[in-house]
Amino acid sequence: MIERTLVLIKPDGVQRCLIGRIVSKFEDAGLKIVGMKMQWADKSFALRHYTEDLAKRRGDHVRQQMVEFISSGPVVAIVLEGANAIENVRKLTGSTEPKAALPGTIRGDFSHVSYEHADSRKSPVKNVIHASSDKEDSEHEINLWFDKKELHTYKTVHEQLVL
Repeated sequence: MIERTLVLIKPDGVQRCLIGRIVSKFEDAGLKIVGMKMQWADKSFALRHYTEDLAKRRGDHVRQQMVEFISSGPVVAIVLEGANAIENVRKLTGSTEPKAALPGTIRGDFSHVSYEHADSRKSPVKNVIHASSDKEDSEHEINLWFDKKELHTYKTVHEQLVL
């Protein structure tokens, strides 16, 4: 099933100059970029991204830390398209807790922080990247970050050769 999903390279990934390396991992896996932009999200926008549902699942303090963090610097927002894109992007991204992320995943290669360490510092887990968790979140997040005119349909050279 061809689907679309949202990825955000968070402020720590942007500040560490990891954009190109992260994008390459997705392209190397055969995912197609159909939308991409850099944006500085203000706190109001960040609250629309990190919904009340997050506060219910992980606590309001976690939501507030994530809002502070995502609004602390520019973010690169990307819409990726491909077969089972949501699941495949989540696999490439790795575990939300970087210390548990396997080597070869984005978080496994570029981050190492644990929940315990972040909690001891009363700071968010700086884990480089966000990826939509499921179809519902993907649709909400893509519509939040992108206008329809910012999303593109085209065939990659790989698609042209296969058809």
